[in-house]
Amino acid sequence: MAYVPVPKDMNAVKTKVAFNLTKRQIVCFGAGLLVGLPAFFLIKGHVSSSTATLLMVLVMLPFFMFAMYEKNGQPLEKIIRNIVQVSFIRPKERPYKTNNFYSAVVRQEKLDKEVQKIVQGEKAHKSGKAAD
Repeated sequence: MAYVPVPKDMNAVKTKVAFNLTKRQIVCFGAGLLVGLPAFFLIKGHVSSSTATLLMVLVMLPFFMFAMYEKNGQPLEKIIRNIVQVSFIRPKERPYKTNNFYSAVVRQEKLDKEVQKIVQGEKAHKSGKAAD
């Protein structure tokens, strides 16, 4: 009887479309091919073919990285986005702020007393007019 390994975590399983590649990998490899081959043929006329091949590989490398690299379940573009946010967008110093529950209770109590005074004043004002 044949034994087939079954992964315990089904989130790690990706749907393969063709050639045992995911849709994401096929799209990224296709984009790399669309950029790399024309670059190779354009550069080949000016430099040796080994240099043109090396330059083609360097041009195609980012597409390969976007297709294949994944760390902690995050693809490369999410990792780059997080690095950019931490380095440039978010503030460097992030002070720890708490919600002081006690001050909120005190503030609410003051507001309740103020509302109570307003309501008491209106009742007294109405009863004063009725007596006139």
